[in-house]
Amino acid sequence: MKRKALLALGLFSLTAWGEFVHWRASRALAHQHLPARTEAVVVLGYRNTRGDRANALNRWRVRAALRSIDPTMDGSTLVCSGGSGAASVSEAALLADYAVAECGFTGQVRLEDRSRSTWQNVENVIPLLEDVDQIKIVSNPLHGQKARLYLRQLRPDLAERLVRAADYRPGEGWPLKPLFALYGLRDLARSKRSMSGTGSVQVVVGGGSWSGTQLHPPPTPHKTADQRETTEGGLPPLGVGRVCGWPLLVNPPPPPPTTRPTKP
Repeated sequence: MKRKALLALGLFSLTAWGEFVHWRASRALAHQHLPARTEAVVVLGYRNTRGDRANALNRWRVRAALRSIDPTMDGSTLVCSGGSGAASVSEAALLADYAVAECGFTGQVRLEDRSRSTWQNVENVIPLLEDVDQIKIVSNPLHGQKARLYLRQLRPDLAERLVRAADYRPGEGWPLKPLFALYGLRDLARSKRSMSGTGSVQVVVGGGSWSGTQLHPPPTPHKTADQRETTEGGLPPLGVGRVCGWPLLVNPPPPPPTTRPTKP
């Protein structure tokens, strides 16, 4: 009897710990509310082996993204991010297809389908976030915290617009939360160590900044709808195409590196 009681207590403690870790991560590096009229809800894809339908984890992320949309906003955009891994169709396209075809979402959807890592997810969606008042990043709470940390590193000005998403609900998926918490905390600690090793020195370069191995362009102000096709800071324009009926962000190739002249 005592052994059963200890086992039950241990299971309860582990479950409560998993819930607490996810609850805390969902609130990290994000405001509770902002005075906003427009928003972008970014859902991050997980590797999908099938090319015809989003897997269970991606479907859950889409549902969490849809419930994160604020109906009082003047405009909300669902941004689906994720490249094609093992499947022939990108994670972004599968996320968008599930949101529209199976969940009945009728709002604006934009795709980013070149990313192969969380860092690339964040880096590649930045052009889609410039003109909104608030930003929500949706994934597993610890993965979402990691993405917000990356945005703070890449674009601190955009990170100030981060608002909590609805990717945490008490008791939702509780058997898996301790496992996700263990993996997520380890991954988050690894990411912080990596960033502290490369991003500790910051030098201003032509209005932008150089931090570690990443060049950050200078912060850009909000643009009107008529200005969204133009570029700022000397950067080449971003093309927007369509794949399977979905708008698709097409990033230009990076500019060639500049070299300093050597002294004779």
